[in-house]
Amino acid sequence: MRKFDREIKSFYEIVDVISRCDTIRLGINDADAPYIVPVSFGFEVLDGKLAVYFHGAKAGRKAELLRSLPRVCIEADICHGFPSNGHGGYTCDYESVIGYGYVELLEGEEAVKGVKLLNEHCGIHAEPCPPEAMAITAVNRVVLDELSGKRRNLGDPNA
Repeated sequence: MRKFDREIKSFYEIVDVISRCDTIRLGINDADAPYIVPVSFGFEVLDGKLAVYFHGAKAGRKAELLRSLPRVCIEADICHGFPSNGHGGYTCDYESVIGYGYVELLEGEEAVKGVKLLNEHCGIHAEPCPPEAMAITAVNRVVLDELSGKRRNLGDPNA
């Protein structure tokens, strides 16, 4: 990180940023180039680490890549606008999080929990997914073993 004064050092401040994001981008390795997919997500703090949950189809490019190369990167951000930088230009006020971990495909109660966390984070407080829907849904968890956060000093045009 080039501007260390923008680093978010507190784990719980990083969790707060994630809690205010509505989408994460999932970076997956592919043979020719990274494959990046925006996904809805849920999260929790699990054994002192941030765990994110997402779902999708059990077949297709994303599912195949996650099975063959499970080390992934997640990115989430919030743009707070584009204020003047005080020098005749503009800048971006933002908060962002990047993390790395291994995807695991969940089954049974862990999958049900993952969908529940995802729904809650998305503001959906519905009945649990019916078994027939769960049977065709891949529910994944990434426990982030590397995590960093960054923000532009919000409201300070000289930062």
